[in-house]
Amino acid sequence: MKPSPDSEYVPGQPGARFDPYVRLLRSLLPRTSCIAMFGAAGELMWSTDTMTGPDLINIVDDALLSVSSNPQSPGQHRLLAGNLPVYLCALRDDEQQLLALLAMVCRPGDDRRNHDFSFAYSLIGPALECLRRDLVARATIEELQRIVGGLDKDLNLLLAQGATETVNADGANELQLLLQQTIEHLRAGTGALLVPEKNVTLVRGSGQATPDTQFLMRAHRRLLSMAQAQRTPLVLNDTVSAGNPEALPHRVLCCSLRSRAGRCIGVLALVRDAAAEPFTARDAHIAEILSRKAIGVIESSFDALSGLYARPAFERRVRGVIADLKGQPWSALYIDVDQLHAINEKSGMHMGDAVLAQLGELIRQRLPPGAIGARISGDRFAVLLPARVQDAETFAESLRDGAERLAVMQGEARLPVTISVGVALLESTAEELAHVLATAETACKAAKDRGRNRVEVYEQADASIMRRHADIGIAARVREAIECGRLHLDAQLILPFATAETARPHYELLLRMIDDGGRTVGPDTFLSAAARYQLMPAIDRWVVNHVIESLRPRASILEGRALGFAINFSGQSLNDESFPEFLVERVASSGLDPELFCFELTENATMACLPRAEALMRRLRRLGCGVALDDFGTGLSSLSCLRQLPVTMLKIDGSFVRDVLKDQRAESMVRAIAQLARSMSIITVAEYIETEAIATRIAELGVDYGQGFAIGRPIPLADLLTELPLPSSTADERVEDDGDVDLAVGASR
Repeated sequence: MKPSPDSEYVPGQPGARFDPYVRLLRSLLPRTSCIAMFGAAGELMWSTDTMTGPDLINIVDDALLSVSSNPQSPGQHRLLAGNLPVYLCALRDDEQQLLALLAMVCRPGDDRRNHDFSFAYSLIGPALECLRRDLVARATIEELQRIVGGLDKDLNLLLAQGATETVNADGANELQLLLQQTIEHLRAGTGALLVPEKNVTLVRGSGQATPDTQFLMRAHRRLLSMAQAQRTPLVLNDTVSAGNPEALPHRVLCCSLRSRAGRCIGVLALVRDAAAEPFTARDAHIAEILSRKAIGVIESSFDALSGLYARPAFERRVRGVIADLKGQPWSALYIDVDQLHAINEKSGMHMGDAVLAQLGELIRQRLPPGAIGARISGDRFAVLLPARVQDAETFAESLRDGAERLAVMQGEARLPVTISVGVALLESTAEELAHVLATAETACKAAKDRGRNRVEVYEQADASIMRRHADIGIAARVREAIECGRLHLDAQLILPFATAETARPHYELLLRMIDDGGRTVGPDTFLSAAARYQLMPAIDRWVVNHVIESLRPRASILEGRALGFAINFSGQSLNDESFPEFLVERVASSGLDPELFCFELTENATMACLPRAEALMRRLRRLGCGVALDDFGTGLSSLSCLRQLPVTMLKIDGSFVRDVLKDQRAESMVRAIAQLARSMSIITVAEYIETEAIATRIAELGVDYGQGFAIGRPIPLADLLTELPLPSSTADERVEDDGDVDLAVGASR
């Protein structure tokens, strides 16, 4: 036997704690030559002599077997070689569990009482009781220290897990760290985190030990099944070695991983060897807490519908890839489901979700090692591949083909599913996800333009793709211009051709943007990008607000004057559910006479959403506003639709006006529109009059108003408004006027 490794035993020195008991026992039994204490397992705890001898150790081993089997036995008397009496006294806790065995070796004597254990025990019993209570108190303190130490470790582990939320690169790394810490803290040999639908399979061993992957390969289905049937942690301490043929060859602790909806999606399994200590209720409790942490990481890092990374976790992974390229070519794929909105509208949102779920499964199944996949928005996915563009294109084609084969059924009918995919080389200098995917997204949009259900590779020589790529950057600058107030309006004069009193000059306002360098940029540069990236509603709101706020200080001056302000808004705003209410409310609460305003929509935008357009036009007319159709003559409108709409003005498209002197058909179209409008009491305006000759001919054809460089060039709206006196001006100044002015305000699309 060896001394207990946790003791403070020094051969021949019981220590300050036990010295008083040694002196007391020797005073009670003066013939005592050696006193030694042994633990319940036979380990030497302390002794008054440096050597205890093998005979004493053998006697102690025999006595331990005897007193352990008889909890009521206080001890026994034995003889060593040389007829040396030995009193072996059992020291037990309050539950009669053996704490220690005290051996007192005495010198031989003639008194027969030296061989009577009962007589010796009666002498030393009170001292032994004090020693017993000391040992019980010591054991209690040590147990409390062990419990508190374990709780401290538990708390430190949980606090450490809370801190890792902000420092880990992504969900996968955070799960790996959580699993490793769980294994070490709960002293498991192997740990596994299995979430099949998220494609998460993590297996780790303790320290440098190799995890028992063979056992997990054989038992993972059984573990998942048990976790699914058990909501609370499942502790399996019985092993095959214990005689249960149904048991596992290891001790196992299983915790189900359940989503917020309560559905089991995986399992946290911890494995110990059959010979290791059993798992306890405390182990199960800690494992359950950590399993909830794991599910939190999974749900925040992985998309619930597709099982791929969610956008935030994907962004973190992308940054890690860019920071560690090391010459490895990477390619980006941007994937967009074709016409998913049509499936949602015709078959229901649940069918659209089924399409996204199956597509996510398709991507997960086909991702090569090292690749990263994510669902970055509603119907859009992204993949990063450690591969050249040519190989990425092949992979993209396999996805496109696989999407066509998806079995999304509605009843007995199979819904057609296709995807458009853009492929591009990963930009090593990009920092944000939007920049990383910019070229791939541009190629994807080109695939949409060219018929959908195809793969396009980003090529700098492709003019269409380059235009889309440029639009991405321009759209960002437009957003910034809206936020920073770098939009403004220019006014262009529109003159009447007739000299009647009812014919009045007016202006149209044209939208401009100030770029980063302070230069003025025309609408041809940025409106294409704004429309492509759904920024027109924000721009239209800015125009409405800006015009109303600019005119409000002059409300009393404008009241009663025959002025009008036409504000142009886009088809995107017409399809915005909140825009009609916004527009009507702003006009009604502006403090300005609604008759001052005329709102313009292009003919194509109106015909594309005729019911919405008609409803909004009628609401505006009831307020007293005018309504105009812009670019008239280029769309597919019919006379019945024109009769149906409450329009007050038609603006003839500039393509007819430019060619009126050289194209008989253009001249006939202008004349017909003018005659039609006059018969319906609708005013006509001809756009893009660039020469005096065109102006003369347009007037001869019966058009009411003309607009273009031959009539007047744009000037800033602010300069124009300075000509309108503020209410504080004198009466004489207000009387001074160049004539009635009609302002048409809006962006030239």
